[in-house]
Amino acid sequence: QVQLVESGGGLVQAGGSLRLSCAASGSRFSIAAMGWYRQAPGKQRELVATVTSGGRTNYADSVKGRFTISRDNAKNTVYLQMNSLKPEDTAVYYCNAGLIEWRSSSDGSYMDYWGQGTQVTVSS
Repeated sequence: QVQLVESGGGLVQAGGSLRLSCAASGSRFSIAAMGWYRQAPGKQRELVATVTSGGRTNYADSVKGRFTISRDNAKNTVYLQMNSLKPEDTAVYYCNAGLIEWRSSSDGSYMDYWGQGTQVTVSS
C-alpha cells in the first residue's frame, strides 16, 4: 500500500505564490509519473501538470508560464510551484501517482493513487 501526503495549500492574494508538495510513502513501489489535478466547486476534476520519472512535463494551457512542476525521485516527492495566482486557480488540488507495486522482483501491478487534497484559495 502506498500513501500520498500533500501539503502547502492555503489562502493567498491574487498575484501571490504557493508551493505544493506531495510525498509518496510505502514499500516496494516504482513511480512512473506524478502529477497535480484540481477541482473547483461545481466543476470536474482537471489536470494541472504532470511529470514522468524521466522528467518530461505536461501542463494545462491555463497554467503554462505560471506553474512549475518538479520532482525529487530520491524522495518520491513532487512539487508544484504556483506563481502569479489568479482567483480562478481556487480549487482543491489533488496529487496523483501512477506506479508499480512489486510483489516480488519480477511481479508487479500498475496502480493509481490519489492524495487527500489540499485547498488553494486565491482572493481578488
